[in-house]
Amino acid sequence: MVFKRLLGAIGVGAPSVDTVLDGGAVRPGGHLSGQVHLEGGSAAFDIEHITLELVARVEAEHDDGEREGTVSFDRVTVGGGFRLAEGEHRSVPFTIRLPWETPVTELYGQPLGIVLGVRTELAVAGAKDRGDLDPLRVEPLPAQEAILAALGQLGYGFKSADLELGHIHGTAQSLPFYQEIELTPPPQHAHAVNEVEVTFLATPAGMEVVLEADKRGGLFTGGHDALNRFVVSHENVAQVDWTAQVDTWLRRLIDSRAGHTAPHGTPYAPHDDHTGHHHDPHHHESRQRSGPSTGAVVAGVAAGAAVGVAGGFIAAEVIDEVFDDDEDEGDDEG
Repeated sequence: MVFKRLLGAIGVGAPSVDTVLDGGAVRPGGHLSGQVHLEGGSAAFDIEHITLELVARVEAEHDDGEREGTVSFDRVTVGGGFRLAEGEHRSVPFTIRLPWETPVTELYGQPLGIVLGVRTELAVAGAKDRGDLDPLRVEPLPAQEAILAALGQLGYGFKSADLELGHIHGTAQSLPFYQEIELTPPPQHAHAVNEVEVTFLATPAGMEVVLEADKRGGLFTGGHDALNRFVVSHENVAQVDWTAQVDTWLRRLIDSRAGHTAPHGTPYAPHDDHTGHHHDPHHHESRQRSGPSTGAVVAGVAAGAAVGVAGGFIAAEVIDEVFDDDEDEGDDEG
């Protein structure tokens, strides 16, 4: 979907900008391409720069409760330094690389309720305007998809997904927020955990997988969170028995003691490193649970079947309206 907006901040008769992304979803760390279409106004203008800004709808915890706002997580200048004549039409092609930690917005083509966008900023003769906003679709990396499919094979069902402002303690996280995918446990684990959350922190070399369980309390013990972190490779994904591997991770997570976590490891059990470390109960800065419900109840990704999301939190068609609401508020800007 393309949104066209007159650059009112510059004045009537100014150029207009219309950014069109190439079709299809992009993977984290992959290349996003498209064209920025410019149409000259009622006079000639000097285009100082054209900048693309990646933005996300993120939840944050404040003293007065939970709030949502727009957070920028990357900016790339793709053009500029030319004069746009009156009424001139010009297209500026671009290709940019997404950050490796870019959140996943869909799985098997079904939206997860994560809102990402590409905002175009046009600087004309000393003035700036945000231009238009286009929804950004991101599909999982092969290892991410394999792990989620394995969770489905083990009977875990999709509950919701959100973006949380803050940093996960002890990780190499680089973005100012992280994605949590919340899952409901199968019957054989429901007695031990209320839900399991998975976070992926990808890099060019590999990926950290953070698993957290909201564990139920016992007769003489209270409930608590348990956290495990593992490191996996982007290589040879198809050769790994992910169902067996993820099952091993989950058993360690569920069996872990209160206040302790399992160690870093690799996806290959014979090489796991079993050095335990203490779990910081405040490992999530600005920690919070899900924000507004996605209304997404997924029966499961059992047997690797496609995830079905019923009544997702937000549809791509209304992403512009969502971000417009945030801009009108003004005080939620990241």
